[in-house]
Amino acid sequence: MTTALDAVLIKKSAGAFEWGVMIERWISNDLILKRWRSFKSKKTNVISSCLMLFFLLISATAEFWANSKPLIMSYKNSIYFPIIQDYHPTAFGIEDVMVTDYRKLEMDWALWPIIKWNPYESNETLETYPSAPSAQNWLGTDDRGRDVFARLIYGFRHSIIFAVLVWFFSFATGIIFGGVMGYWGGKFDLIMQRIVEVLSTVPQFFLLIILVAIFSPSMELLVLISAAFGWIFISYYVRAEFLKYRKREFVEAARAMGGSHARLIFKHILPNSLGPILTFTPFVISGHIVGLASLDFLGFGLPPPTPSWGELLSQAEKNFTTSWWLAVYPSFALLSVLVLLNLIGDGLREAFSPK
Repeated sequence: MTTALDAVLIKKSAGAFEWGVMIERWISNDLILKRWRSFKSKKTNVISSCLMLFFLLISATAEFWANSKPLIMSYKNSIYFPIIQDYHPTAFGIEDVMVTDYRKLEMDWALWPIIKWNPYESNETLETYPSAPSAQNWLGTDDRGRDVFARLIYGFRHSIIFAVLVWFFSFATGIIFGGVMGYWGGKFDLIMQRIVEVLSTVPQFFLLIILVAIFSPSMELLVLISAAFGWIFISYYVRAEFLKYRKREFVEAARAMGGSHARLIFKHILPNSLGPILTFTPFVISGHIVGLASLDFLGFGLPPPTPSWGELLSQAEKNFTTSWWLAVYPSFALLSVLVLLNLIGDGLREAFSPK
């Protein structure tokens, strides 16, 4: 039976444990706050992050900035929202076509996007393609008469989706394998390291080209193949972090208190091993953006007519002497995004540095 003294001791132990949890959370939050202050202490980090968020917002809401449909319109005193809902031509009394051409529709008034072209639409009023920048097409058109500005905006959406998906799946796989190898160590780690070394010798880019040439290219296939080998390098860093922390005093103390393997990994080791993962993220995403642009440039990327920066650069290579805008604007967009991501990565690396 539990005596009064035992009850008091248990209550004090529980209270001490709760205070320990509160202190641990406070320290963790304080560390996060210090890292955040360190990151925003440099103007280049803040400006780069704001510009990157602005580009992401523009790309995510591309339909509101570049489209062949009005954002809102009035037709015979009725309000319509073509940007949100597709209206059949019969809704406007048109019977001889299947798709509504809003430019030819006699509307009471309409609010159009800044760019009145969608990325798949050709400007049929032009005599030749590609055409130079003009009042109709601010950054010119490609070899099929499609607006370059619209394809840049939509192309960034596909690039960032591809890069983020590959980053997520490759890092998740790398954390799992690297964490397991580093936590258990011994013969298991030795065997797994030999397997990883064999996989790391595979020429990933050429294998990706071969597989895409065999199968029909798609976003899903490119993400799957890229993530299948992208986890290898991050597993090295996660493994090293787990090897470093698994014998630290706080982990040994948690193990002595009866902590399970899952608790030791997810509560104590993994949160302290997230530094390399976060600092490498901007660099990895920028690398995947370049990888997709390279595949599209070579013709092994996203299927046409998907908007792509690499596809525009491929057109520039074919029309280099006559269509300078196809090389300048996509190159500037690609360079700007890579510079911003690398500046953000440098800021994160300094913020998470132990020094």
